[in-house]
Amino acid sequence: MGFFEVTKSLFTGLEYTCLIFALTLLLALPLGLVIAFGSMSKFKPLSFLVKVFVWIIRGVPLMLQVIIIYYVPGFLLGTPVFTRFSAVIVAFVINYACYFSEIYRGGIESIPRGQYEAGQVLGMTKSQVFFKVVLMQVVKRIIPPMSNEIITLVKDTALARVIMIVELIQAAQNYAAYGLMWPLFYSGAFYLAFCGILTILFGRIEKKFDYYHN
Repeated sequence: MGFFEVTKSLFTGLEYTCLIFALTLLLALPLGLVIAFGSMSKFKPLSFLVKVFVWIIRGVPLMLQVIIIYYVPGFLLGTPVFTRFSAVIVAFVINYACYFSEIYRGGIESIPRGQYEAGQVLGMTKSQVFFKVVLMQVVKRIIPPMSNEIITLVKDTALARVIMIVELIQAAQNYAAYGLMWPLFYSGAFYLAFCGILTILFGRIEKKFDYYHN
């Protein structure tokens, strides 16, 4: 197996890694905000249920969640409910939405109550205060923890192989059957490059929000 052949195969696996990454972010970011508002709801039963759900999801390994979502519905209904890929996306979106929700909640609750009150004194509605006064400050505060979670997501995509999705690591591991181990180590360069690009991107985003520094 030549270097270029292995590289081509790893790029094919990288496509699935990028697709899992992109779809998870696209769906989990807004869902996380919905969950955050649910956990902060003044309606106590709703708040309690959402917090318990988040606690369960954060406490159970993501690998186990992927297995449960793919296999359990099929066992209960007697027919497959999710394809392998859709099961991975559902598991990743729910898991990361719960983590993002806690980051959102922490950012929103960190804003001094006086800023809400000052906005209302100026005649602004609650939604105007949130979107015009609070939101950008929240974004500034959540960028560092959010960037950590997003970079972790890049590496967590490797868990998709537990149900035989041929992402980057699985594509590299397939060569072990031919007695080749170096592709597995070579795949690390792809992750380093991916995470390096994200690190630079988030660093620039943080600088753009420096003017919100208190």
